[in-house]
Amino acid sequence: MMRSLLRIRAITVKEVRQLRRDRLTLGMVVGVPLMQILLFGYAINMDVRNLRAGVADQAVSATSRQFVRDIEATQVVRFTEQMNSAEELMDSLRRGEITIGVFLPRDFDRRLNDPTRPAAQLMVDGSDPSILNVARQILRMPPPRRQPAQPSAQLFELRNFYNPERRSAVQIVPALIGVILTMTMVLFTSVAIVRERERGNLELLITTPVSTVELMLGKLMPYVLIGLLQVTIVLLVGRWLFDMPFRGRIVDLYLAALAFIAASLTLGLLISTLAKTQFQAMQMTIFILLPSILLSGFMFPFDGMPVVAQNIAEFLPLTHFVRLVRGIVLRGAGIGELMPAVWALMVFFTVALSLAVLRFRKRLD
Repeated sequence: MMRSLLRIRAITVKEVRQLRRDRLTLGMVVGVPLMQILLFGYAINMDVRNLRAGVADQAVSATSRQFVRDIEATQVVRFTEQMNSAEELMDSLRRGEITIGVFLPRDFDRRLNDPTRPAAQLMVDGSDPSILNVARQILRMPPPRRQPAQPSAQLFELRNFYNPERRSAVQIVPALIGVILTMTMVLFTSVAIVRERERGNLELLITTPVSTVELMLGKLMPYVLIGLLQVTIVLLVGRWLFDMPFRGRIVDLYLAALAFIAASLTLGLLISTLAKTQFQAMQMTIFILLPSILLSGFMFPFDGMPVVAQNIAEFLPLTHFVRLVRGIVLRGAGIGELMPAVWALMVFFTVALSLAVLRFRKRLD
């Protein structure tokens, strides 16, 4: 029994020493719980506030201006856009620049005293059902003024765009393309270089004229086709099982998917140059996957997160692809209207590939 305990002690000491030398695993031991408590404690906010909104005030009266200030005082929305017409509000909604639009007609003051007609129009990007629930707080606002002798006017006419049935699948399924691609593309390529090193295949590459850039791009190409196949599968299943609408152009979606696949694959390659083993590569992939899902707007409204969390999310490829896929599939926006998200993915691809090439050394050590 004593000898058995000594052997167990020896193995335990050996494992502790190995963990102490493995800085990545040691960092995960501390980093994963810290990341999760910060994400769930601060970034995940069910009490959504400060949604991006636009206003078109055609009345331009003291009452209408006060009404707009009263809406913003609720902290449900923050007006980031000033428009001239309802059509401009709809265009901004389609491009994803705002999630709520407030339209006040020229006869807004007179409509306030007319119980037969709504005084204003509330336009909501209903592709995310939680946004519609938040917008209902505005509907409960009292009119800016009332005539005691007359019935209360109907303040708002609610227009729910892109998801009138308020089905969660309409919100989830398109963005799920990005989650699946992040999970598979990053994981596949994060173990690519590490696997070559562990199997000894780098010995063969040393004797070839293949450059570092050629090696990196050659490893990416097969996974591009795999990624496009996964996009097709999700689209077909989503249409067949969940009756997912598709309002944009299919070519725009595949162009956006190509940009996202390229960014995700280069992120995986960068991880593979940092990790020493396939297990470490998988650890780092999981470490990136969790914040990508929680901060990208896939599950929770992006505007409802703290500013710090939003700034971090801007460095994650999934954040920009969620904007692209929902804009194209649900709102019918063209890729030309969503170019800021495309450029962000291209910049990420360029930076990540450059870092991966700089870190990679075509030798065994």
